[in-house]
Parts: sequence; structure tokens; C-alpha cells
Amino acid sequence: MADVNRGNRPLSPHLSIYRPQLTSMTSILTRITGNAMLVAALLIVWWFLAAATSPGYFEAVNGFVTSWFGDLIMFFSVLGLWYHTLAGVRHLIWDNGYGLDLPTAEKLGWACIGGSVVLTLLTALIV
Repeated sequence: MADVNRGNRPLSPHLSIYRPQLTSMTSILTRITGNAMLVAALLIVWWFLAAATSPGYFEAVNGFVTSWFGDLIMFFSVLGLWYHTLAGVRHLIWDNGYGLDLPTAEKLGWACIGGSVVLTLLTALIV
């Protein structure tokens, strides 16, 4: 027999009751930072190509790369690079079978976020 209540049932998990966990959010953030670092890599490649092309073109590109917007892109790419690195270390820990319980996984997630902010600020102050 056909299920007559098919359209009246809620979806599972329902979006109004689902709370994303820190581990799922940090996984999504790892993917976002990996793709966002591509923007900075393309900007650096553009800068190198301009340096190899002509002095006038290099001045124009260098003006953009060293502008406040270029600095902002580079700052956030360093943040993404540190976060991506720490998330990779966290996955290496998980691959060895450690830290898979929920409290340790939460601590590792917060360590990735906090560590990337601290390391980014240290990098910006040193460089």
C-alpha cells in the first residue's frame, strides 16, 4: 500500500532542531581555507608574471598587491594557511587513533582556531 502520510513527515535531521558540532564546522572551515588560499596563490603568481613582463605592468600590479586590500588578502591567507596546517596536524592525530572522543575532539577544534589566530598575529608582527 502507498504511504498516504509521505508529504507530512519531517525531514531528518530537521534543520530547526539540528545543532552543528564544532568538529563539523572546523571541517567545513578547513575546506573553505583551502580554497581561499588559492586566491592568494593566484595573486602571488600574478605578481611574479608582472615582474617578468615589464616594469610598468609590475608597478601597477605591485600597487595592488601592496595596497590595503592586497595586504588584507595576504593577512587572511596567512590565517588560512596556519588554520589549514593545524587542522592537518589534528587529522594526523586522529589518523593514529588518538583524540577521537568528543571532549578531546572539541579541545583540538578550539586549539586549531585559537592557535591559528595566535600564530597569524605572531607572523604578522615578525614579518
